[in-house]
Amino acid sequence: MMKKTVSILIMMMILTSCNAPERKQYTGVTQGSYYSVIYYDERDFSDEIDSILKDVENSVSLWQENSIIRKVNENKDVIVDKIFIDNFNWAVKAAEFSDGLFDATIAPLVSAWGFHYKKEIALTDKMIDSILELVDYRKIRIKEGRVIKDNENMSLDFNAVAQGYTADIIGEYLYSQGINNYLVDIGGEITAKGIKPGGETWKIGIEKPAPDKNAERVIQMKIELKDKAVVTSGSYRKYIEKDNVRYSHSIDPRTGLPVEHNLLSATIIADNAAWADCLASICMIAGMEKASELLKNEDVEALFIYLDDENQLQTFQTEGFEKMVVH
Repeated sequence: MMKKTVSILIMMMILTSCNAPERKQYTGVTQGSYYSVIYYDERDFSDEIDSILKDVENSVSLWQENSIIRKVNENKDVIVDKIFIDNFNWAVKAAEFSDGLFDATIAPLVSAWGFHYKKEIALTDKMIDSILELVDYRKIRIKEGRVIKDNENMSLDFNAVAQGYTADIIGEYLYSQGINNYLVDIGGEITAKGIKPGGETWKIGIEKPAPDKNAERVIQMKIELKDKAVVTSGSYRKYIEKDNVRYSHSIDPRTGLPVEHNLLSATIIADNAAWADCLASICMIAGMEKASELLKNEDVEALFIYLDDENQLQTFQTEGFEKMVVH
């Protein structure tokens, strides 16, 4: 009887192993960064995933020459699509939530500082004041499928939401196909659903702020993620340098200047990557004190990595975030 029971158990293990869902992973480049999609299923959805990525780039990528957002910024007559409208609505929500700290009309400033096309910095206070007249999310809207601007020189930049949004819609597509276990990573904007076969959770590394953009990547900590999204925004790799001075890519739309504070990175865990993307960007503009105040009533978890008064690296994490850390 014992031998029979053991044989049955062994057979069940073999069958379980044979029936284990196949691991699929697709990687590549999109929106000026990398992407990685992992899921467990025998079906191949690489073409569908590639189609989604192309649709997003053709709609809201500033690097795509004939994208809808480029046409909008160049005042060409174009009907915007659902992807554009979705990103626009997320941007408006973030702007209203942050009282203008997040502003998708910041594109002229980002370009002037050299972050779009790496132009030489030669800005004066007068030039910044002039450009600031073009930055106000309340002066641009969508009506009957077209973008209406109060000033034709206004332009849009969805870089602080588009990658998170892309992770969400790929995840939603996989879920619609009956896939309940996946990890979608679009340039570090990540959404995770379910678990791996065998019950192992998805583990995500949070990068330790580096001394410069070329430094080796080091993991500060790891977290377990299930049915949530996580996004990190930081100033330690995204900057330009002139005359030995670093200028952060996080530009305050109120002043027109790159931010200067001790917050090096903000990691947000939320229900979806689009909102986590927006919030992480808001935190990097607001600084730690203001960011903590803004997030107080939000159903999200956060990790802040910052420099103290003695220039030492410190961390602050919410109670819920701490419970997700792998010790």
